[in-house]
Amino acid sequence: MGNLESLNLSFTVVTDGGLRKLSGLSSLKSLNLDARQITDAGLAGLTNFKNLRSLEICGGGLTDAGVKNIKDLSFLTLLNLSQNAHLTDKTLELISGLTQLVCLNVSNSRVTSAGLQHLKPLKNLKSLTLESCKVTANDIKKLQSADLPNLVNYRPE
Repeated sequence: MGNLESLNLSFTVVTDGGLRKLSGLSSLKSLNLDARQITDAGLAGLTNFKNLRSLEICGGGLTDAGVKNIKDLSFLTLLNLSQNAHLTDKTLELISGLTQLVCLNVSNSRVTSAGLQHLKPLKNLKSLTLESCKVTANDIKKLQSADLPNLVNYRPE
C-alpha cells in the first residue's frame, strides 16, 4: 500500500495509534479523518505526509497546538478542520504559510474577525468557510476586496 494516494477514513474510529500506523503511506495526497478520537499529540504523525494536497480532520477536539503539525504541509490545496470547537485565531496564524491553499474550512470553531488578518498571504484562496464562528460576511468581503481577489466562495455570505 506504499503507493496509496487517497484514504478516506471519515465515519470510522481512528485513534492516535491508528494514525501513527498510517505514517508509512508517504505517497498519500488526500487524507480524510474523523477526528473524534484523535488528539493534538496524534497529529504529530502528519508531518510524514509531505505530499498531501487535501487534508480533512473534522469533528474532534483538536486545538491550535495540534495544528502546528499541519503548518509545514506546504502542498496542501484543501484544508478542512471544521467541527473542532477549540480552534482559535492562532490556527489561522499557524496555517498562514500554506500559500497553496485554495479551499479552507474552519467552521464551528472559535475563529473571530480579528484572526482574518492571518489569511492575507493566502492569495490562491478561492473558498473560505467560517460558519458558526465570530466572523461576519462583511468582514470576509473586506478581506476579499483588500487582499484576496481570487476568493469567490465564502460563508457566511
